[in-house]
Amino acid sequence: MLAFAVLAGMMLLFIWGRIRYDLVAILALLTAVLVGVVPAEDAFSGFADDIVIIVASALVISAAIARSGIIEAALSRITGRFEKMGSQLMILVGSVTFLSAIVKNIGALAMLMPAAFQMAKKAKASPSCYLMPMSFGSLLGGLITLVGTSPNIIVSRVREEMTGEPFGMFDYTPVGLGIALTGLVFLRFGYRLLPTNRRAAPTLGEALDITDYVTEARIPSNSPAEGVTVAAFKALTEGGVEVTGLHRGERRRTIPLPDATLNAGDVLILEGEPEALERAIAAAGLELEGQHRDAVADTAAADIGVIEAVIGRDSILVGANAGRMELHDRHGVNLIAVSRRGERLTVRLRDINLCPGDVIVLQGPLSTLPERVRDLGCLPLAERTLRLGSARKGLIPLAILGGAMILTAAGIVPVAIAFFAAAALIMLSGALPAREAYSHIEWPILIMIACLIPVSDALRTTGGTEFIAQWLSSTASSLPAWGAVTLIMVAAMAVTPFLNNAATVLVMAPIASVFATGLGYRPEAFLMAVAVGAGCDFLTPIGHQCNTLVMGPGGYKFGDYARLGAPLSVLVVLVGVPLILAFWPLR
Repeated sequence: MLAFAVLAGMMLLFIWGRIRYDLVAILALLTAVLVGVVPAEDAFSGFADDIVIIVASALVISAAIARSGIIEAALSRITGRFEKMGSQLMILVGSVTFLSAIVKNIGALAMLMPAAFQMAKKAKASPSCYLMPMSFGSLLGGLITLVGTSPNIIVSRVREEMTGEPFGMFDYTPVGLGIALTGLVFLRFGYRLLPTNRRAAPTLGEALDITDYVTEARIPSNSPAEGVTVAAFKALTEGGVEVTGLHRGERRRTIPLPDATLNAGDVLILEGEPEALERAIAAAGLELEGQHRDAVADTAAADIGVIEAVIGRDSILVGANAGRMELHDRHGVNLIAVSRRGERLTVRLRDINLCPGDVIVLQGPLSTLPERVRDLGCLPLAERTLRLGSARKGLIPLAILGGAMILTAAGIVPVAIAFFAAAALIMLSGALPAREAYSHIEWPILIMIACLIPVSDALRTTGGTEFIAQWLSSTASSLPAWGAVTLIMVAAMAVTPFLNNAATVLVMAPIASVFATGLGYRPEAFLMAVAVGAGCDFLTPIGHQCNTLVMGPGGYKFGDYARLGAPLSVLVVLVGVPLILAFWPLR
């Protein structure tokens, strides 16, 4: 009864929502220790669990892939060929769904969200039409493999404890793939159930409308931009930037004609948003201004950063230019972009006479950059992520992830070791600096999982799971086999929105195994039903972190989730139960 009371109080705090979920889990653990249902020596056993390592490592890997920009660029090229929103949505949701099968689903979603914002901006549509279907797609994709979502890993461990054999990497695939494909078809048309007027609160960057940055880049030999026209270059860079100037030796064309041919060694003056400029420079293999200088060349890539700042009236930059001031030699920073409202800049960065109110992007060593900004009399803007001028490692993160997946699928290395090693290799390769890697780890999620592992295990050690299983067994004693599996799946779905999916599995998986034994059935079908039910929280923004992730950017309200999620949940049950019974016999 004490174990049930602790869990009930925890669920009420989750529903109340006034206390952060990680703090709720901490309070639950401390209470469980105080009342004696969790031994003091086992209180922190959850922090040593493989689940914590796998989740943290997967987030680091996902952040590195997102930083490389390679998937985002590839997806943008594909979606550019489709004009109808339904087709574009299908590509986005399909991509995040199948990517979630091999990468932690929250990482896959975070990786592809920038592409959704770009698409919504180009289509002049609300991001709300894209983000929730993508979140639901990431949940569906997590059902396909062992590492797609943490509930699958937990269920696998429970099966190993019961039968001595865990679920393998692709044991989830027959059921998960069938559900995912059905869900994709529904989301292709069901997105119309969502409100189209939801908008997130504007960020500072959007409020300031900093959309006209100008930067300078050189075309190196063997660049994809060499030998093409200005018009073809714009097509190569997806049309997100304008070429406002072309410098060739001592000659300059203020506004180059569309049919002008670009040569190696040409210096281009490019105008656009920071993200568009970064994509254009990466796609065309250009050399950003200042990358050869000591501030960048003699400093480790992990220690180089950029900062946005506004030139103040008393700044020493007013009326001067970077070339005349010898900005790099005297202050150790590079000027890599300038934005001046209401004016199109066509000259090289070193020749721009700076004015009060100009917004500039400076690049340099992170250890000295804030001090240099103050010395120059500039006011730094609120922090936001800018990849312009940062190192890109291209295929390295994907290659490392691919190697980890192959080793895991072949059974050569355990999942935790493979992903932990992959995260370490990514940081060692410089694909993701260590300081950024730690910032991308969702520490509250890890704390919650680690605290709830011993709390949920208290139901098993105190006999609570047997009590619930007996009650469920008596309820389902008159039900056919499919009804019993349905009952477990629906029960998991009902608990997940209030308890979090990982916590739901920690509670429900032992109950399902005892439930199956009491009815004389094999446990696999019931454990699979728990995994599906816990992985499919489509009704609220609090049951899964993917839903929480899109709530703010999509401008969603609590009730918006049920509009699209309720019919999808019914569809999952109708499709999932027959698939489970077909591939996992009860006897």
